[in-house]
Amino acid sequence: MKRLKADRLLAILIALQANGRVTARELAGRLEVSERTIHRDMETLGMAGIPVYADRGYQGGWSLPEGYRTRLTGLTSEEISSLLVLGASGLIRDLGLADSAEAALLKLLSALPSSVRRNAEIARQRIHVDGAPWRAPAGSAAADSERLAAVQQAVWEERKLRIRYRAIESETDKERTVSPLGLVAKQSVWYMVAIADGDFRTYRISRLTETEMLEETFERPDAFDLAAYWEQSTLRFQAALPRYPAEVKVDESRWPRFSRERYVYVQKELSSEGGWTFAEVEFHTLESACAILLGYGRHALALEPEELRQAIRAEVQALAVQYGNE
Repeated sequence: MKRLKADRLLAILIALQANGRVTARELAGRLEVSERTIHRDMETLGMAGIPVYADRGYQGGWSLPEGYRTRLTGLTSEEISSLLVLGASGLIRDLGLADSAEAALLKLLSALPSSVRRNAEIARQRIHVDGAPWRAPAGSAAADSERLAAVQQAVWEERKLRIRYRAIESETDKERTVSPLGLVAKQSVWYMVAIADGDFRTYRISRLTETEMLEETFERPDAFDLAAYWEQSTLRFQAALPRYPAEVKVDESRWPRFSRERYVYVQKELSSEGGWTFAEVEFHTLESACAILLGYGRHALALEPEELRQAIRAEVQALAVQYGNE
């Protein structure tokens, strides 16, 4: 009985906060109790130091002071807005939690005072996060979702997975039995962190070709911290990336786009003169440097090293011959 009364008192507070003023009859109808019970509950809340008060008359009812209503959640408009944006992200949908997130946010909104709720609704109508790429191979989204769901279940239940995985540099699949420790979303790309062959490893979900959850369980390492592991793994990955230093000059009108290229790291802008921006940059490899610079045509030129200039020159000559033969 005490548990039921505590739940009812909380429901009354939420109703008062969401609606501002509620009659005893309305509360009694919602909570399926008598109006006399509601009056006793209000006395209990008052004795507990909660400032509920009654307004008499035709439009009267029970209410809370505005300031107190705001403190019931302790959340600001900005904090609520951040939760709404998170709920709109594709990551929630990927995990199959869209309906639950929507229900939770609706409950949260209903518990907010009118001023905070109004600001939250404004944010909800003006910001939407879509992490999906513009183009994706046909059928890939459904396949990725199925694999992600299988990995997610194995992570929750701490059960081993038998997977087939194709690494980016390989043309064949490799079979592994892994102990999945967690999932990480890097922008809109999902990764599984797992123990395989005694080591911590990271697998991109989209490169899993098969998943089979086994009956065998595993013990999660007590000291393992998913966020800390991912941060360290990312630093190791970045440190191991190949680097190809070069000096280039890029048309000033194309420089903003060039400087934001995914595989270009601008070490130093040297100068701007004659409509060109001169800079020291790093590409990943000689091949990627050629491909990126050729993509800018006459609007970008390699100055150093000579190896890069020769590679671009050879490619341009080969293109000239090919187009000349048609």
